[in-house]
Amino acid sequence: MKNTLKKLMPFALTGVISGATVFGASQYFSHENNGEDFSYFTTTSKKSSFVGMNSATGDDFVKASKTTVPAVVTIKNYQDRASSQRMPENDMFDFFFGPNSNPFGGGQQRQQQQTPKNMPSGLGSGVIISPDGYIISNNHVVAGANKLEVVLSNKKSYIATLIGTDPNTDISLLKIEEKGLPYLNFANSDMVEVGQWVLAVGNPLGLNSTVTAGIVSAKGRSIDILSQQSRTPIESFIQTDAAINPGNSGGALVNVNGDLIGINTAIQSKTGYYEGYGFAVPSNLARKIVEDIKKFGLVQRGFLGIGSLDLSNDMQVAAYNQKNKANLKVGDGVYVTETTSKSGAEDAGIRPGDIVTKIDNTDISSFADLSFAIGSRRPGDKVSVTYTRNGKPYTVTVTLKDQKGGTSSRSKDDLTVTEKIGSEFEPLSERVKTDYGLESGVLAKNVIEGGEMDKIGVVDNYIVMEINGKPVNSQKDVEKILNNFKGNVQVKYVDAYGRITTRGFKLQ
Repeated sequence: MKNTLKKLMPFALTGVISGATVFGASQYFSHENNGEDFSYFTTTSKKSSFVGMNSATGDDFVKASKTTVPAVVTIKNYQDRASSQRMPENDMFDFFFGPNSNPFGGGQQRQQQQTPKNMPSGLGSGVIISPDGYIISNNHVVAGANKLEVVLSNKKSYIATLIGTDPNTDISLLKIEEKGLPYLNFANSDMVEVGQWVLAVGNPLGLNSTVTAGIVSAKGRSIDILSQQSRTPIESFIQTDAAINPGNSGGALVNVNGDLIGINTAIQSKTGYYEGYGFAVPSNLARKIVEDIKKFGLVQRGFLGIGSLDLSNDMQVAAYNQKNKANLKVGDGVYVTETTSKSGAEDAGIRPGDIVTKIDNTDISSFADLSFAIGSRRPGDKVSVTYTRNGKPYTVTVTLKDQKGGTSSRSKDDLTVTEKIGSEFEPLSERVKTDYGLESGVLAKNVIEGGEMDKIGVVDNYIVMEINGKPVNSQKDVEKILNNFKGNVQVKYVDAYGRITTRGFKLQ
């Protein structure tokens, strides 16, 4: 049985490392950096090069700064680090890894360290997008919060309501109760050109209302970072060399008119600090996400219904060729590896082996192009898809569907229990429950970043024992308890260190 349990190791380790990241970051925040967000700063050995620029003057920068700074806010993320009780007699690291295999050492003697209650677990930025207090930011800035504080550039402070999030694009929408606020207008990010001047405005390294200037270095950039929090990410970033550092996340990328062209999201760096690569979610995509959240309570996303291979990525093509004994060539387009049953693509006659080259009037050179072109549409939308088959071009009309095959909009009331709480569950065997002294329990699976279960600290392969005081042994047990339920939900679970914790969230 130990061998069977060790198969859980990659999943359990993910949860443990996430916890360690929170611990390490909270200590670093408390002592050195005032809580800036570090979660979306990846590593690379590449260096950026300076490219051409369009005409702009110092007066343009001053004008844009005066417009932008009052509309950019600080967001403080407070998380409940309540102490939890250790499960007696059993170190759950033995359950996940086998005896004496805790990578941090200490076994049962390891104590959970906590962020002080009056200190935020992280800081980020946000942009006011309406005079009545709607604020756009990143999902990773607000993830896990049980309280969000918004501080304006004039130092006024508000407690914000989280309206909704979208891990697929790393966008979140908040609201504060105030009127007559300064705000930014969304610009058409499709009109942004490589080489044009831009300003990044945010609160990096605890320095409020910081403005940096640079140019657009590239468009449609994918850096494979959102796959950390989403199984269906949309990445088509605007790349800029305007200095962006920890704390800038969720802030504004604007043109010299002070119009919002992107939401600053990530950097690539060897050190975790600015080295010339900054990435922003395009405003057209960000606007669609917040419009969906405001209108429906959740994002309406259409899917083409294909498995794909990015032909512009030589490493992916080489790996595919080796695995499948194929001879695909590197080039432009997205190769269809499979079609989903009853999807729009299958209905329209698209087959494995086809190469998608255009969506409507947009050329598809890479997966990032396809991801943006389709991911910014809603179920029921019709798109013109051009593809090649055996070297011959074809064009068909595809009706996009959601992941359940529907073509109509959905609201929060239409969500399943799994979608509402952001987790699926698998039963524990009776032998496992007996061996480890558990009377009930299910394994959390496919926990969604920013979902309700994630917010209370549950990650993949944590054991949920009870919900609302009732034991759970299957997905059906969870659904029975929470189906049509509204109000406070109490979840009793066991983490990878064997701590038994009860925490709650509210279903509306």
